[in-house]
Amino acid sequence: MTQVNTEHRNQYALITGGTSGIGYELARLFAKDGYNLILVARNKNRLAEVTARLKQEFSVEITPLAKDLFNPYAAEEIYDKTKEMGINIDVLVNDAGQGEWGPFVETDIERDLEIIQLNISSLVSLTKYFLQDMVSRGEGKILMLGSEAGTTPMPLLAVYAATKAFVLSFSAALVNELKDKDITITALLPGSTDTDFFHKGHAEDTVGYREKELMDPAEVAKDGYEALQKGESKIISGSKTKMHVFMADLLGAKRSADNNRKLMELSDKEGRTEPSHEPSKEEREGIVQETGSADGDYRPAKRTSL
Repeated sequence: MTQVNTEHRNQYALITGGTSGIGYELARLFAKDGYNLILVARNKNRLAEVTARLKQEFSVEITPLAKDLFNPYAAEEIYDKTKEMGINIDVLVNDAGQGEWGPFVETDIERDLEIIQLNISSLVSLTKYFLQDMVSRGEGKILMLGSEAGTTPMPLLAVYAATKAFVLSFSAALVNELKDKDITITALLPGSTDTDFFHKGHAEDTVGYREKELMDPAEVAKDGYEALQKGESKIISGSKTKMHVFMADLLGAKRSADNNRKLMELSDKEGRTEPSHEPSKEEREGIVQETGSADGDYRPAKRTSL
């Protein structure tokens, strides 16, 4: 069992999307540093697997919480559950997010609205509930998963990129509002990363996925974790991502959109077909096993009126 840092022994980090990709690697970093974990994801079986694995590796308390953040009520249910357990959340990690590939006029409106619910509405709700408590206590940290895509138009991934632009703007505004308080808001901006994002979003046949180099989720998580602990407001992960963001700003929206369109177009070459990041690969295999289909994500229930 890995030796953990005792400095954060009685502190809790709540991580959404903690069963694969960047979220999984962030969970490992928090556990290694002695934080107790609340892991939030939809699939109970996958949550149980990850919880058991992390408990074997780290001597911290890990609580799996199966909630579907496509559901408008899930954020409040998560908050209420932590209150019921008598737990104060010291660090909130808003990692969960998805996209959907395709021309906007052709994608399913229900799927578009689900992505907005997950990437924006649930993130805002979780932030509201837990940030209010942090302000009352006078301390706390929140890590927001943004994206390079949030800094530039992304044709064929339009709704996803727009939701990440919201996350970046929202995070920057909160940094200003909380500048006189001992609370850290950190936005993490990775580039394309070796996770199951592309499979869930039907983007696995694109030039960007098949042909281009992807970032290591563990390296992205490390950048985000270290920036959060240092109190930084934003971290662009990786030298190539920094260059991409700089060039997008230099070129302007129209030319950047043209360049990004090429990455999102379908590839006619042999190339990557699945994640090499093992936890993300396991999550993908679990989706296929549960749904009986290799076509994208679990399909959440249709939205219900509030």
